[in-house]
Amino acid sequence: MANTFTTAGSDPNVGGVYPQEYADSVQRRLNDITNWKDTCDWMLSNSNTLNFPYMSTEFTAQSGTRGTAYSFSDFTITNDQVRLVNQDVVPVYVDYADLAQFSLLDWIRLGERMGEVVRERVGSLVLAQHAAWTDFTNVSIGGAGTNITVSATNVDDIIRGVKREVGEANGLELARERGMFIEWRFADMEFLEQFAQANGFQLADAALKNGIANAYYFMGMYHYVSNRHTAGHLFGGVRKTFQLGLLRNTWGKLLESPPVNGDGPLSGVAKHYRIDYGFNAPTAHATILFDINVA
Repeated sequence: MANTFTTAGSDPNVGGVYPQEYADSVQRRLNDITNWKDTCDWMLSNSNTLNFPYMSTEFTAQSGTRGTAYSFSDFTITNDQVRLVNQDVVPVYVDYADLAQFSLLDWIRLGERMGEVVRERVGSLVLAQHAAWTDFTNVSIGGAGTNITVSATNVDDIIRGVKREVGEANGLELARERGMFIEWRFADMEFLEQFAQANGFQLADAALKNGIANAYYFMGMYHYVSNRHTAGHLFGGVRKTFQLGLLRNTWGKLLESPPVNGDGPLSGVAKHYRIDYGFNAPTAHATILFDINVA
């Protein structure tokens, strides 16, 4: 015969007779990897517009003859801009009673989580700018059609193809200074790991022993991984080239909000993170930024 204990109440079982314990914090958030600080030329400013003039028409070399006049080459300066006019917000409201009665979350912990959401959002926004980059398709690696089906047998072709196109665009000098990169999906990174483990001696041994991590340097470029790609598009090219502007006075700050909704004032605390931002693929360098079209 078993004794019966009444355990009325919902989950968590506040009405039961059994003692309960709580952790000292809510479960840790699973943060996504963010790579934009490595891949982008990001800058903080309180200006509305950041200007980056470039020479859109270059002067040229010409042959000459002694004693014969030469003509002057014309050049044109054109302006490129990053305008900080876009905005995203992460707003959170907590009732005063909830703040008092639920001790596992305070504004320090909430702010940390909100900050992670903001950083991940910037990563998504960057990867959504693929229309500003140069198309890199299946034709770029000797195939037909547009989308590349990434596999262990062609992942090296993609790497070599990106390097070739950077060179053909006269981007190797910048690439030596800044480094080249591809930002893969996790399934693609698995193929890269498989390829690294199957080729070479010391390289293969190291890859077999340790696997490969984010920002892995292999075949002359950095390899990043993300869950935040727009479907069908990877990002690659020369690092620190795609421009990202962030408003200095709102970036990274937990700001006060009026605790009000459509019904009127609320009794509690409201705060928000906000991002004021803009993007630019520099016209003079857009040929070394690639929208890698994938299936």
